[in-house]
Amino acid sequence: MMQAYREPTHLFPAIRGIQAGREYYVAMCPMKIIPKIFIFDDEELRTELRAQRTLNRARVPEIARYLVENADSYIFSALTASVDEQVEFKPAGNEDGNSNVGHLAISMSARILINDGQHRRAAIEEALKSRPELGRESIAVVFFVDAGLERAQQMFADLNTHAVRPSLSIGILYDHRDPLADLVRDLSVSVSIFDGRIELEKTTISNRSTKLFTLSALYQATEELLERARLLRRSDAEIALQARARATAFWSRLAEVIPEWRLLLAGKVSAAELRTDYVHAHGVALQALGRAGGALLQAAPETWSERLAVLERVDWRRTNSTLWEGRALVDGRVSKAHRNVLLTTTAIKRVLDVELTDDEAMIEAALTTAPGAESDLIPSETV
Repeated sequence: MMQAYREPTHLFPAIRGIQAGREYYVAMCPMKIIPKIFIFDDEELRTELRAQRTLNRARVPEIARYLVENADSYIFSALTASVDEQVEFKPAGNEDGNSNVGHLAISMSARILINDGQHRRAAIEEALKSRPELGRESIAVVFFVDAGLERAQQMFADLNTHAVRPSLSIGILYDHRDPLADLVRDLSVSVSIFDGRIELEKTTISNRSTKLFTLSALYQATEELLERARLLRRSDAEIALQARARATAFWSRLAEVIPEWRLLLAGKVSAAELRTDYVHAHGVALQALGRAGGALLQAAPETWSERLAVLERVDWRRTNSTLWEGRALVDGRVSKAHRNVLLTTTAIKRVLDVELTDDEAMIEAALTTAPGAESDLIPSETV
């Protein structure tokens, strides 16, 4: 028979555990009660008197939308909360009281403060407004008995100090909701220059790696390509097929046009050597090629492939500082900052004879009027 408690309580199925000599409890909480019982730290308090960072309300709609739009497949990790008074744990099915499975009783007068998961809590509250049936589902909550502000602040610090956000590349690799991520994964094996040469987990490539580009760089470049070509309509299956075909054709054509990429395919040069010596073996150039290429696809849908041939004559060497310093390079080092992507794009667009956007024209004018700016984008002889 379930124990009768002396005062109104929240009662949750729970498992009891021990960490650092203290009991804690993992409970299953119906989502409908999450907004009612879990509170934020007072945002009016000074930072040093709170146990949680201020809620970033701009993040909440995106998380709520994820929950609503993926109601049959979403995943939410556990919340972590502190209770400011003693709780009562009733073991189940074991008269000696040693079972760690049972029910957790928390007084309704207790203050339950979220240490980790405040944005998930706010998103649940928002999502329930449009999908109230989600209230019947549950989320795991790890409860700790509060030992004061200092302990609560330390819990927040400890929970976040060792949290490591997954890399963009591995996020794309494992994302099966985003059709562009699906397309880019296909490109990484169907386009010869990328097959076996895409770093799938990291967002950087080591000096001796056999990889040429990261998956995140290919994603960004392909997104630029399709957006500039006005082909990126992720919800339209028919246009998605057209986008897939164009992206495959574009990147494959570049592998035919750029001499050093041809050498890589022929096994006459390594990816590491290309990264050391050439601008086009870096993410800044890949994204710029995608951005410029998308504009070319839009401007010349029938002749873009032939027009790409002029890129064969570009001197892509990093030692060509007259062209690349201030664009893809800053003090001789490759830079993928937005400004550098734009300036690398404008150089490629000028070679392709493609009109610049207003922001590209402005940033190009500022560079080319500076003392020592380059005069020729294509050398008189291919080196």
